[in-house]
Amino acid sequence: DFDHIKNSDFKPALEAGMKQQLAEVQKIADNTDAPTFENTFVALEKSGQLLRRVSGVFGLLTSANTNPDLQKLQEEVAPKLAATNDAIFLNAKLFKRVEAIYEHRAELKLDQESNRLVEYYYLKFKLAGAKLTEPEKDSLKKLNQEEASLSAKFTNQLMAAAKAGALVIADKAELAGLSDGAIDAAAQDANAAKLNGKWMLSLQNTTQQPLLASLSVRNTRQKLFDASWNRAEKNDSNDTRATISRIAQIRARKAKLIGFPNYATLQLQDQMAKTPEAVEQFFSKLVPAATAKAKMEAKEIQAVIDQQKGGFQLQPWDWDYYS
Repeated sequence: DFDHIKNSDFKPALEAGMKQQLAEVQKIADNTDAPTFENTFVALEKSGQLLRRVSGVFGLLTSANTNPDLQKLQEEVAPKLAATNDAIFLNAKLFKRVEAIYEHRAELKLDQESNRLVEYYYLKFKLAGAKLTEPEKDSLKKLNQEEASLSAKFTNQLMAAAKAGALVIADKAELAGLSDGAIDAAAQDANAAKLNGKWMLSLQNTTQQPLLASLSVRNTRQKLFDASWNRAEKNDSNDTRATISRIAQIRARKAKLIGFPNYATLQLQDQMAKTPEAVEQFFSKLVPAATAKAKMEAKEIQAVIDQQKGGFQLQPWDWDYYS
């Protein structure tokens, strides 16, 4: 019941969840009994229930119904959650147990699901840096915490940029094509922003805005499209370019530290493609067919425009409307 959850409840709940999971995991690592599937993998699966439950609710609210307090907390706890994850997957004693079971999994005669879980965890530990030296692990922890902070910052910047980038319309005629309900909603959004007598077209989390399919005034479509795809590149506090650049640098360093030539290769290890080359090969087959189809559709749409004596060349902001 979200009405019973206050913003101030999350920080102590998240901290309690992290503390509880670390204690549960350390108990698994310190177990003096020989490592088994039950006392290692099943125990790992059962750990962190409180943190998982709290994080689920917190993530839901920060994604769908956030506020400044939650956003601030999101950036505050992100490096702490990263540190908790590192404390688990860079725990040498715990990895020793995981590795021992992995190396003898064929002898254990596990069922298919259990065997897959062993392989999944072993790869997850390895990709997290479990085989690194202690100095290398220390470097990785710093990178992980910085990346987590920047990722939370990026999310909040993008959300703020979308809010600030809403298109304000002064002339109702520019909204031709929209339903009465959509126009009323735009008026209400403008009133909420203290822009009485105007209309505000809020941005959705996509480049192509849904309203482009309805707006019949070409200039309005272009302004809405420009507001959307330029939302986070205005050299203000919501500009995400520096944040993205630093995240890319961190990921490149992490990949090399763990032993991969680039971040793409690291990320693809547990995916179907496995290598960037395989991805490129896949797209090299997909792109020509998709491009040919898009060109054919563009010609058909352009023919409609020409028949209507539109007098202009099809542009991205026209695509949805004429489709």
